[in-house]
Amino acid sequence: MNDCVFCRIARGELPCLRVWEDERAMAFMDAADDVDGHILVIPREHAESLLDCGEETAARVIRAVRTVARHLVQACGYEGVNVLNASGAAAGQSVGHLHFHIVPRRAGDGIDAWPVFTGAREEKEAVWRRVRMAD
Repeated sequence: MNDCVFCRIARGELPCLRVWEDERAMAFMDAADDVDGHILVIPREHAESLLDCGEETAARVIRAVRTVARHLVQACGYEGVNVLNASGAAAGQSVGHLHFHIVPRRAGDGIDAWPVFTGAREEKEAVWRRVRMAD
């Protein structure tokens, strides 16, 4: 996808503050500047979301997420991380290129990175019958 903003970043056509990279994935500071240390991890090849990427792409991106997250905790003084992904417009995906957000955390930082759920609307067993995978 020539016009995809993350593809353009991966090709070096748009600037970014790179945190980590290898030949298949990269991590860079989120341009939103909304939380200190907010990092995005993307595959270099275009994939719309986690739902349609290949197995190897998914594995490489998750390894990259783990590498960066461990670095933040082991070398940068953070105590944990939130890892967030939205796959599909209904889930809130705003850029049509697979990406994971890493939000580094410290105890008492005041960041509320977990969504507030208002409660289930259906009976749990009915939903379970619909979503369970065959044995």
